[in-house]
Amino acid sequence: MKRYLWLLVVLFVHAAFAATPGGDEKGALTPQVIRELRSSFTLDAATRSALNAVSQNEIPSLALDRLVTATLDKNFSHRIKTEGVTNQQKSGRCWLFAGLNIMRPIAARALNMKMFEFSQNYLFFWDKLEKANLFLESIIRTADRPVSDREVEWLLKHPFPDGGQWNMVLALVEKYGAVPKDVMPESKNSSNTGNMNKMISRLLRKDAAALRDMHAGGASRSDLEKRKLAMLKEVYRMLALHLGVPPTSFTWRYKDKDGKLGEPRTYTPREFLAATVNLKLEDYVCLHNIPGRPYNRLYQIEFDRNMMDKPNMTFVNLPMETLADITRKSVLADEPVWFGCDVGKESNSKLGFMKRNLYDYDDLYGVDFAMTKEQRIWYQESVPTHAMVITGVDIQDGKPVKWLVENSWGSKVGEKGYFTMYDDWFREYTYSIIVNKKFVPDEVLKLFKGKAEMLPPWDPMFALEWQ
Repeated sequence: MKRYLWLLVVLFVHAAFAATPGGDEKGALTPQVIRELRSSFTLDAATRSALNAVSQNEIPSLALDRLVTATLDKNFSHRIKTEGVTNQQKSGRCWLFAGLNIMRPIAARALNMKMFEFSQNYLFFWDKLEKANLFLESIIRTADRPVSDREVEWLLKHPFPDGGQWNMVLALVEKYGAVPKDVMPESKNSSNTGNMNKMISRLLRKDAAALRDMHAGGASRSDLEKRKLAMLKEVYRMLALHLGVPPTSFTWRYKDKDGKLGEPRTYTPREFLAATVNLKLEDYVCLHNIPGRPYNRLYQIEFDRNMMDKPNMTFVNLPMETLADITRKSVLADEPVWFGCDVGKESNSKLGFMKRNLYDYDDLYGVDFAMTKEQRIWYQESVPTHAMVITGVDIQDGKPVKWLVENSWGSKVGEKGYFTMYDDWFREYTYSIIVNKKFVPDEVLKLFKGKAEMLPPWDPMFALEWQ
């Protein structure tokens, strides 16, 4: 009898597993497939050498093509005059550093200083507070949706990011002005934002749950707003503890490049910006190159902003040839260009080169990795991850061969902080530029007067903002 019962149990378990949804031998790694895979790997002399090398070394070092690096140089036919580089350290503030790097040479000239730097920490404080408000307000406005709603899920995944865009720089300086770096210097947590972001994100997610519970319980909009204000007070406190308290006014004096010490002068942050930067930031426009999406159309991405009361970033999608031509005109006119790119692809920060085929992974592995720019975007192999500034170009036979890039990783990488970006890399891995509209054709500028098509926040071009 026991033997009979045991047989029934075995048959029942077998039937249960056989009926499990999703189980299908077709397409599985069967023993026959495994045997074929094993037989495809032949350990000949070349493969044995590759195995020994790959299994015991850093892959980028092995794949770096010395025959390519031997042909590269760091000479440029035109350079915009700049002084020094900045360092974002372990933070995602590249967009803010790049934006201020456009402005700081202008401020240095206005102040008659050789080297000047704005406080990134000052604007970062306000950026973080504004993003916290945007998050909480968006939670209130989506409170009638389930937490499984894709937009709600996206908000909860990105409550307090470091990343940003040019329009966010513009919004910050318009509202809050700017101050010299020594007025609000870096803190431990502005230079290394991981722990601060983790703790405030934790608080904001708790706040999101509380606001949604209040809404479900029938709370009025007024009650939700009062609770949100109390929540923002806690965020402000945490930001002040991590970053310091931003000044409402400050007294500052400095030595100019001739060594002359000026008299102390008191400014508000907005007064200081007005006194040092005579630049119409609203005259700058954003242009993208996104193959696979129709060209000559105006787009915006939902939540592509840092303030509730400011618009999303709008951009026109154009062929890369047009972006390259506009960039060339701006740089030759001594106006640097902010750009967003996928900096980790085919680049070497130690050497300071960004060049197609800088690494020969195909021959190292014996496989073909080739993809088009369009394929890399839409199959999630490449997204914009970093913003920098183009400050030079090397023109040969009337065409750009390479571009000089001012990075924000300090002076110990590249050529004292500057990178050499070859034109083939620029065309393959650059996705956006910010440029003065005077360099943009009229037919493109007219597109900015139309209605922008709204894209969702999970669009691949939104990666730079929310890294």
